[in-house]
Formats: sequence, C-alpha cells, structure tokens
Amino acid sequence: MKRVELIDISKSYDKQSSVISNINVTIEPGEFFVLVGPSGCGKSTMLRMIAGLEEITGGVLKIGEQEVNDLPPSKRDLSMVFQNYALYPHLTVEENIQFGLHVKKISKEERANRTKEVAQMLGLSDYLKRKPRELSGGQRQRVALARAIVNQAPICLMDEPLSNLDAKLRAHMRSEIRQIQRRLGITMIYVTHDQIEAMTMGDRIMILHEGSIQQIGKPIDIYNNPANPFVATFIGSPPMNIAEGVGSKEKHAIVLNDLITIPVPAEDAHYLTDNVIVGIRPEHIKAATKESTIEEKVVVEIVNVEILGNETVFSFLLNDQQWQVKWSGQWQIAVGDKIPVIMNYDSFCFFDSVTKEIIKKPSDVENHVFGKEVFV
Repeated sequence: MKRVELIDISKSYDKQSSVISNINVTIEPGEFFVLVGPSGCGKSTMLRMIAGLEEITGGVLKIGEQEVNDLPPSKRDLSMVFQNYALYPHLTVEENIQFGLHVKKISKEERANRTKEVAQMLGLSDYLKRKPRELSGGQRQRVALARAIVNQAPICLMDEPLSNLDAKLRAHMRSEIRQIQRRLGITMIYVTHDQIEAMTMGDRIMILHEGSIQQIGKPIDIYNNPANPFVATFIGSPPMNIAEGVGSKEKHAIVLNDLITIPVPAEDAHYLTDNVIVGIRPEHIKAATKESTIEEKVVVEIVNVEILGNETVFSFLLNDQQWQVKWSGQWQIAVGDKIPVIMNYDSFCFFDSVTKEIIKKPSDVENHVFGKEVFV
C-alpha cells in the first residue's frame, strides 16, 4: 500500500486561467478516497494527473516517498478503470483481463492463476471465453475492474465507472467495489459526480467546485457540518434548505419572512447580523404536535408531494424558493394543504453572508450515535 500526496497542485491549459488550483491533500495507504463534484469541477483532470495522463502545471505529486511529476504512467505502479470500460472488442474476457500482464512479461502460469482468482472474485468464471459484445453493461464493468485488480498495483484509480449502469446495478456494484477494496487493502481514488456514491463508498471525500477544494472529511461529518452553502446543497438528497435571513435584535430572532422567524438564545446574540445565510436539512423540519406551542408552529402551504413508500417528501414556498421536508412513512398530504411544522433552532446551520463559511454548526442531528454502546 502507498500513500498519494498532492502538494499545491494546479493545472492550466493556457497558462492564464487555472482549471485546478492549490490542491493539498494526502490520501492514506489503504484508504477509499472519493473526489466528488459537479461536471466540469476538475475531478477527472485531477485523477488523470495522478495517473500521468495529464501534465501537472504546478506543485508536487508524490506516490509513496517518490516525486512522480515527470514519471510516465507505466512507472507509477497504479491501475485505472475508465468510465467507458475501454475493453478490446476482438479479445475474449480472459485476454482482456490478462492484457496488462502480457506487457509486464508475467509468466503464462502466473497469468492464468491471477486471472482465475480475480474471475472467481468478480463472478466472471463462466464468461472468460466470451467477447465483450456478449456481455451486459455490469459484466463489462466487472471485466474492466478485473483487469485493474489483476495487475496487483497498490493504487487503483476509478473515473466514474458506474455512470453507464442502471440504478439497481449501480447500487450492487457500489457494494461490490467497496468490498473488493477492503479485501485487497489497496488505496483507491474514485471520481464521481453522484453524491450518493460518495457518501456510501468513501472513507473520506473531497468536494470540488470550480477547481478548488470546498471540504475534505468523512462523509457523515460533511453531511452534518457542511463548510459552506455549496457543500450543504450538494451533499444530501433532498439537499439542505438554504435561505437568506435578517437578524433582528428587537425580536431576538433571525427573520426569514413575515411568517417564519428563528428565535436565537441570548448567548448566541452575535449571530444577529444584518444578513446571515441559514440552512436546515429536510428531515429536521418536524410535524407539529398537540404539545407544540403556538410560537413554535409555522403553517406552510404544500406545493408538491412525493410519496416514496418508506418516506414522504413535500415542498412549500419560502421567499419564492421551494423548501423541502422529508418525513418517514406514508403521509396523506395533498397539494394545497396547509400544515403546521416546527423548525428547531439547534438543527439550523448559519453561514456568513460574505465569506460563506459556516459560523454555527447544528447541535441536534437526531440519530447520530457515538460509539457502539447502543448495541451492548
């Protein structure tokens, strides 16, 4: 296993504007590290620089203890799985898997043993004599993965490998890739634009936007404590509800509109600035109960409803933008209904209106259990 270290990495194609700038991160040996962000944010470019397929404009890239900026891809001791499989159509599955081993001049017996082992691991034993055109999308993706694994490189790079698969198969392959990575103990760097893949697969994730790092951390920490409104709305489904508020020292509250105010405790009066950005997760907006006080209740009018079987997602308007609410179960709610809800102060994030940095983290994240004592 090897670590990958990026020190002040930047990339420019015209030497005037940078598509990636000031990237500093250390990916630990054996870690599943995910690069996630919207299309065009620079995540695939960064992966290709690590692979040696793109020239590094500035900074230092280290693999292990070696600086590799000028090393060709073949000398970097890594493997890569591409989005489009990149299989040779005239070769069988077995020949596709073994192709890199031929280049490395691995003995015929060793090639056969490695191929048999990885084929069993990925459920490809019955397809070794078939051509890629005879396989389904998921089987082709497993062949591409097998070709990367069979090289036994300590680092594996993956560039959106599941984007061409249907939803059910993607969910299966997410689990399969994660289990294989744990079993082999390799360092895996995985690029995706899908925040669900990032949340479910990564030990740590890096969120990129316009070539800059927005936040690095464990998925659940980023979900609970987003660094800025971009991260807050990018991670989570549905995304965090965001709105601009005005601090009122007279009401000792942050005012969102004529109906909705967020009472602020006396010890947190420093949040009562002229402008502040507030955010709350859809699942943290609760249904009012008989015990709820009039001051706690906010009556909202429903503009959209999605009943998903195990949960219900509905929307209401706040200052001409839709806020979403997510409740467990099947709620008989219709468009046009007016229902009372509660928004707990402790569930809100506050962001600085100028720097966009988080200034108040939510202290109530409900089912966040620390440690394993709950199972004892």
